[in-house]
Amino acid sequence: MSVAAATPPYRLVRAADGAPARFEPDPDQRLVVEHPGGPLRVLAGPGTGKTATIVAAAAARIEAGTDPESILALTFGRRAAAELRVRIAALVGRTIREPLARTFHSYAYGLLRRVAALRGDPPPRLLSGPEQDLLIRELLAGHAEGVGEVRWPAELAQAVRTRGFAAELRDLLLRALERDISPADLAALGRRRGREDWVAAAAFLGEYRDVTALRGGPGPAGDGLALDPAELIRAAVDVLRSDPDLLAAERGRLNQVYVDEYQDCDPAQDELLALLAGDGRDLVVVGDPDQSIYAFR
Repeated sequence: MSVAAATPPYRLVRAADGAPARFEPDPDQRLVVEHPGGPLRVLAGPGTGKTATIVAAAAARIEAGTDPESILALTFGRRAAAELRVRIAALVGRTIREPLARTFHSYAYGLLRRVAALRGDPPPRLLSGPEQDLLIRELLAGHAEGVGEVRWPAELAQAVRTRGFAAELRDLLLRALERDISPADLAALGRRRGREDWVAAAAFLGEYRDVTALRGGPGPAGDGLALDPAELIRAAVDVLRSDPDLLAAERGRLNQVYVDEYQDCDPAQDELLALLAGDGRDLVVVGDPDQSIYAFR
């Protein structure tokens, strides 16, 4: 008898479909689900059912007759956004055409794509992390050979060629872009603090923007511009600020905005929220300051 014949067969059987367990909010959660309107900040620690509460609140709005496409739920990470979409759709028992749960970057990219299409421009392209790393290291390699106008302090001459230095520099650039700090602002800050490395980084930021053409083209969406993740959010903020008609249309389209894990919002994302729902409209943010894992930045 062969080994294969002696091995018992295994069968994968699809589980029977069943309705998801109905979420029963406690009194505090019910206040969020039944919130009548306007801005609401909810403090909720781990394991308190904050995501389930957002799902229940969005589902309650849809069941009350609100158009699902007028609801936007924002969170961090594609997996978390996908989970929100699935849970809301399961709770209301219907397919929703427009993805009402998205990451901040997904929403910003979708907005910029729509703007580019209206203007007849190519859509923007998201610059990946490895692409950023390669570009930064290529520019730094040129600096080490004396190419370009960026001059790093002598004590950093050996570090400029290392991966670690490139990674630290990339992080600094992202933080500057998130906070809308221009090369001139960063250079001035470096001079005030006696940080010559910041002054050099400011010059590098200007060179980086020129090479990637982040600020080129006829507008923030640009002609197929390559945008890094931080600049993607900033570009969405810029295009909404520069186009009052677009901002009014976007505000008119969105009746309710929910934000999960609000404690992890960076300044650029906070500005985007202020533009979309900072005028007293229905905005519910849920988070816990004690879980702000990016606070060290």
